[in-house]
Amino acid sequence: MPRLAALLPAALRTLPPLPPLARGCLAVIALLAVAVVVGPWLLGIDPHRPDWDALSQPPSAAHWFGTDAIGRDVLARVLAGGRLSLAIGLLASLVALALGLGWGALAGYAGGAWERWMVRALDVLSALPFLLIVILLLTLFERSLWLLLAAIGGYVWIDLARVARAEAARLREAPFVLAARAAGASGAQVLRWHVLPNLLPLGLVYLGLILPQAILVEGFLGFLGLGVDEPSASWGTLLAEGAQELDGAPWTLGFPAAVFALTLAAFQFLGDGLREWLDPRRAHAADATPEAA
Repeated sequence: MPRLAALLPAALRTLPPLPPLARGCLAVIALLAVAVVVGPWLLGIDPHRPDWDALSQPPSAAHWFGTDAIGRDVLARVLAGGRLSLAIGLLASLVALALGLGWGALAGYAGGAWERWMVRALDVLSALPFLLIVILLLTLFERSLWLLLAAIGGYVWIDLARVARAEAARLREAPFVLAARAAGASGAQVLRWHVLPNLLPLGLVYLGLILPQAILVEGFLGFLGLGVDEPSASWGTLLAEGAQELDGAPWTLGFPAAVFALTLAAFQFLGDGLREWLDPRRAHAADATPEAA
């Protein structure tokens, strides 16, 4: 691990500046993360406590996002739900990152029959109606946070495994990998110290891409009533509750939906910016521009 920690900063120092749009999205995500962590504490409002004197009140100075049908503050519930949705999305994305990079690195480096069988396994998994399987698992078994994380993480890792496999296959014939094997390094050592560290930038890009996908899947499951149990609430749960109150209190759906959409858009644009940031063709194009001029 010390060697891995030493390799990563050196690689990052050679990268160009992060694109402005990605920096802006990163700032939005950072502000949102701070808001969901400290916001409920600063508001001083229990998101689960009903106020029977403020039922379905529109946005006001006392309740910026209004209240729901039983008087709960919508802003407090959005912040508390965001804390849960972002945590589930991040943890599920890390599960997917570990699965995708591990499977792809092993398949690409092993080559031969192992690679063919592992790629076929990915083909079979991608052909399955995975989201329906996730819904079935959450319906049949007792819902828990760990089952939710495993289900969402298992849903979003396959595309990353495919790309990681292709990159690991390219690295398999790289000069530094051939030199390590010639020096007597075992396959596990080459994977640990040479292949996986060079797949980390790819994993960083895909983390920005699968995070909004994981949050979206969690919101979809919460909207169907298959997310976390009461009294906890995620953004998907709030969207389901707001849809039921749309006629009399549209703010209970509008504000959670706006925050949810803003978060997904910020993560999506950040992922696109990271992909551009780490694309080697961008650097080559920048080097070729002065010569062309």
